[in-house]
Amino acid sequence: MLKGAALAAVPYVLLPSAPARARPRSVDHPFADWFSAASANYTAADRPVSQPLDRIVIHVTQATYINTLDIFRNPRKKVSAHYVVRSADGHIAQCVREHDIAWHAGNWEYNTRSVGIEHEGWVEQPGYFTNALYEESARLTAAVCTRYGIPKDRAHIIGHYEVPGTDHTDPGPNWDWTRYMRLVNLA
Repeated sequence: MLKGAALAAVPYVLLPSAPARARPRSVDHPFADWFSAASANYTAADRPVSQPLDRIVIHVTQATYINTLDIFRNPRKKVSAHYVVRSADGHIAQCVREHDIAWHAGNWEYNTRSVGIEHEGWVEQPGYFTNALYEESARLTAAVCTRYGIPKDRAHIIGHYEVPGTDHTDPGPNWDWTRYMRLVNLA
């Protein structure tokens, strides 16, 4: 039997008397972990039934992976994306279900019809765009395209800077679109 400090060191879910915890929501991408955005930061929907999905918007966080997840969990921020890809190892967090509308594009029409994928890093620091980040993101993008019949081309996989009515610059001039699109089409 554990007592005192030893008991405090045991994770809550392993304690025999611990009440059952809510199961995490399932993810849309099998290689993603669920890190829910605050419900105040996205719109519940039933896509593609309610709105067609025909675009993927590529973003760069301008923050660390952890800070981005914290921002999406903060209901005062009013922002989210469906996915966040970590730079170091390509790990993927899903924050909003694909059938829901993430608030990522800065343009409501594009939000309603797109999946937003954030990438850890800063546009002016190309060292964040690692092989793992490109490869795992491309695999994710290809899977989303396949699920919804989105063409795997630059007309349908766009940068945030290409969303009408916004003044964003991401993913920036250091993002290698040629490489990325090749990986998407090989996935």
